[in-house]
Amino acid sequence: MKLLLIHADHFEYHVNQKAVETPEELTQTNKKGSMEDALVVFSTVEKTDEKNPDQVVVNASNSIEEVAKLIKSRKIVIYPYAHLSSDLGSRDLAIPILKNLEENLKGKGYMTLRTPFGWYKSFEIKCKGHPLAELSRSIGPEISAKREVKVAPTEEEVREYLIVEVNGKEYPLDLKKVESNTILERYQLLKQFILSEEIGKIPHKLPPHIKLMRKLELVDYEPASDVGHFRFYPKGTLVKELLEELGSKIAVERLHAMKIETPIIYRLDQPDIAGQAERFLERNYRFKIDDKDLLLRFAGDFGLFRMMKDVTMSYRQLPIRIYELSKSFRLEQRGECMGLKRMRAFTMPDIHCFCRNLEEGMDEYAELTRNYLEIMSSLGVDYVVAFRVVKDFYNKNRDWFAELVEITGKPALVELLPGMKHYWVLKSEFQAIDSVGGNAQLSTVQLDIEDSERYGIFYVDADGKKKGCIIVHSSVGSIERLIYALLEQAEKMKKGGKPPMLPVWLSPTQVRVIPISGEYVEHALKVVDKLEEHRTRVDIDDRDQTLSSKVREAETEWIPFVVVIGEREVKGKSVSVRIRSEGSQRTMNTDELVSLLDAEIGDRPRLSLNYPRSLRMRPKFM
Repeated sequence: MKLLLIHADHFEYHVNQKAVETPEELTQTNKKGSMEDALVVFSTVEKTDEKNPDQVVVNASNSIEEVAKLIKSRKIVIYPYAHLSSDLGSRDLAIPILKNLEENLKGKGYMTLRTPFGWYKSFEIKCKGHPLAELSRSIGPEISAKREVKVAPTEEEVREYLIVEVNGKEYPLDLKKVESNTILERYQLLKQFILSEEIGKIPHKLPPHIKLMRKLELVDYEPASDVGHFRFYPKGTLVKELLEELGSKIAVERLHAMKIETPIIYRLDQPDIAGQAERFLERNYRFKIDDKDLLLRFAGDFGLFRMMKDVTMSYRQLPIRIYELSKSFRLEQRGECMGLKRMRAFTMPDIHCFCRNLEEGMDEYAELTRNYLEIMSSLGVDYVVAFRVVKDFYNKNRDWFAELVEITGKPALVELLPGMKHYWVLKSEFQAIDSVGGNAQLSTVQLDIEDSERYGIFYVDADGKKKGCIIVHSSVGSIERLIYALLEQAEKMKKGGKPPMLPVWLSPTQVRVIPISGEYVEHALKVVDKLEEHRTRVDIDDRDQTLSSKVREAETEWIPFVVVIGEREVKGKSVSVRIRSEGSQRTMNTDELVSLLDAEIGDRPRLSLNYPRSLRMRPKFM
């Protein structure tokens, strides 16, 4: 079954004439109808649904309900629509499936309107136009893998929140009174996050990074690929590699994690793989080769857990830290994909720590939090901190939580869960706030108390017996989403009256040398060579253009330092430097410029240019 889901302000239809020889019978109530503020589900029943029609209904109902919860609507329109697939199911199959789907949703408490099958109908629809207003889904007849059924807590039980300040003070938060909360008036970023993430006041503007990533010749859409897959130009590849280097530096050099590599394709006939895939059933990239059902992994756990299952570990060796940088894939809905904020293919630097007990796991959790905070500082982006935690665990470890919040240096939102809903008992999120008020998760750390024994990962304790580990999952966030956050922060700088720019260590070109005419090119190249000796990414604008046009182009490329060389600089053995962050111009020698760059870059990764240093020799990708 194929579904096209539209969140509509208004939907209305009228039956006109037959579309098939024996359409569904008309009644006085289904000839016309309308609904306000509804999820309109255009539905195509396919031949493959004949394999298990009842399961198709269950899967489609669950998928529709998932979207309805996201957009907070209790009204659903089911509209038979033959244009979403060329593999149409028969009338005798389609009508009962759609009827059963309607009844299933009614049984869940939704108000439904189903239009009759087999008729041409005129209809009016007004789409709301927010990021989740247009989605598509492909529903299969597969039976979901068996798993433990847990009774979901009521909304009132789940939505219990606190604001915890850096000094450890706690304040209960009522989501119905966020706008008037006096504590949140002190913390506007946190307030914006709560409005967006917890209440659903999603901004209806596209984040500007989508234009910026193309304008700066970093990243672009790839029309020959699937939605949510991108091409990276040389400058974008350089930024991406620098971020990957930072992640590896923290993991391998500082935390002494062991680096591994595992496949991206896995077989679904493996029970542990099927169990993991079931957690994100709607997000799986699945395909078949040689009659085997396969999927692209959506997280690094797949290969890691298989590897660690075969590892012999002693309690003396714990904690063991494992690092992997790899591509992951999630079949996000087409309407949810949004530039680098949400993609279908992304690069994840993951650190997993295997610990002896809960105390050691909590120590690892705090240590990872400290290191990820340093990365956030290196990026210079606005972010807020949120914790999702089982209430009983929070109550038993209140002092430790206060220390965690103190480590972050920011007030935190804490969601208290009544019981275990996931494999983790605690999860932290560093959430970026973009220039239009939206948010996206960057770094996360998760305290996993279930998966070790579930997937057969054990260590040998002092008594010689095998025991399960505590696993701390963590990541600084997808590399692509970090670039989204950087570009959105630059847009915020622009709105605040400052020149937009990337941090100097991440700027593709850190210094541009501009000779004012051809006679100074030779001297300018000497300056370029000296800066390159100090691992500075420097290029030279040696084109036959005016000085003003060269300077203007350097500004549009956000070059942090622009060096102009003419007769005065040659005679004075100096350089005239335009400093973008200050909006100033200084005269100095090259050693002083190198010192200034070293102070800006510090011990962060340094990579060479991956494109010609001569602008005369450089192609234009955009």
